[in-house]
Amino acid sequence: MAHHYLAWTGTVLPERLDGPWTEYRRIADDLALLESDQPLSPVYHELKWSLPEDTALLVAPLHARPKLKGLPAGTTTWLRDRLA
Repeated sequence: MAHHYLAWTGTVLPERLDGPWTEYRRIADDLALLESDQPLSPVYHELKWSLPEDTALLVAPLHARPKLKGLPAGTTTWLRDRLA
């Protein structure tokens, strides 16, 4: 079962990032959407370990499609395809 997460960091995220997710989509310098078969803890920790020490990090599960505006093309479609 796929889980969907929104991740915010206190630093610029790389364009590509390997981890326990099937999809990683950077939607702003410090914001990303992730799709993973893994629960929150492994996703959070892999992101944490890939960032500089003491970088702020928030990872939250997405259970419904959030309202959004001004994000890169395809973001709404990505969310619509995955969340109610």
